[in-house]
Amino acid sequence: MSSLPGLEDLATLRVEVAEGVATVTIDRPPVNAQNSAFRDDIVRVFDVLHESDAVRAIVLTGAGKTFSAGADLKDRPDAARPGAFPRHSRAVRAGFDCVMECRKPVIAAVNGAAIGAGCVLALVCDIILVADDAFMSMTEVDVGLAGGVAHVLRHFGQSDARMFLLTARRLSGTELYRMNVASGFYPKADLLPAAQAMAREIAGKVPLAVEAAKRAFTLNEYMPLREGYVYEQTQTALLAKTEDTQEALAAFAQKRKPVFKGR
Repeated sequence: MSSLPGLEDLATLRVEVAEGVATVTIDRPPVNAQNSAFRDDIVRVFDVLHESDAVRAIVLTGAGKTFSAGADLKDRPDAARPGAFPRHSRAVRAGFDCVMECRKPVIAAVNGAAIGAGCVLALVCDIILVADDAFMSMTEVDVGLAGGVAHVLRHFGQSDARMFLLTARRLSGTELYRMNVASGFYPKADLLPAAQAMAREIAGKVPLAVEAAKRAFTLNEYMPLREGYVYEQTQTALLAKTEDTQEALAAFAQKRKPVFKGR
C-alpha cells in the first residue's frame, strides 16, 4: 500500500493505493455524514487521483456500517445570511462533480446506508456494487428539502425514480440489484474485495482507452445518438496512434501480457 503526495492531513477520508487501484474510504464517524471538511477533502482527493499516473481505477466506500448518511444537518447554511445558500450549493455540487469529472473510473462499494447526499455520491460513480445489507434512501421529502432528482433519473426508470423520491422509501441491496441500479450484490465481507478485483481488472486495460470510454459515457448522456457515435469514432482514430494501443495489438498477436505506459 502507498499514499500519494498532496493527500496528507485528510480529515474525513483515507486513501490507499495498490496495483493501480486507489481505495478511498469515507471515515467520519459515526455515520460518515458530509460536511464542509468532507467536501474539501473529496475534491482534493479526486483532483489528485485524476492526475496521478499511479492510479488507473478507484473504489469509493465507507468505514464502519455506513456508506454515507448524507449531509450533516449541523452544517447547513444560515438561510438568513445573504449568499449562504449559493455558496453552500456550489460546494455540494463540487463534491459530486469531482467524482464524475475524474478521468479514472470510480466504483462505489456501498457497504451500508447511503442516504440523501450519500445516495447521490454513490450514483455519481461509474459502477455501483452493493452489500446484501446495504440500502439507499432519498429522505428529502421527509425533512422539507429537495434535491437529487437528476442523479436518480440517471440510474432509475421513470416510475421507480418517482416512487423512490416521493415515498422516501429505503431500497435494499436486493431491490437495487433487481432494478439494475447496482451491477453486483455481495455478502458484506465480500463487497470490498469484489470491488477492488473489478478495479484491478479495469486497471489492466489500455489506460487511455479506459479514460476515453469514461469521457464518452459522460458526454453521450447529452448528445443525440449520431453525434455521440461520431465522437466515439474520433476517439478511436486518436487512440490508434498511441503507443499503448500499438502495444495492446502487438501483445495480442504475440500472446503475451501487455505493458502499458499511459501514452
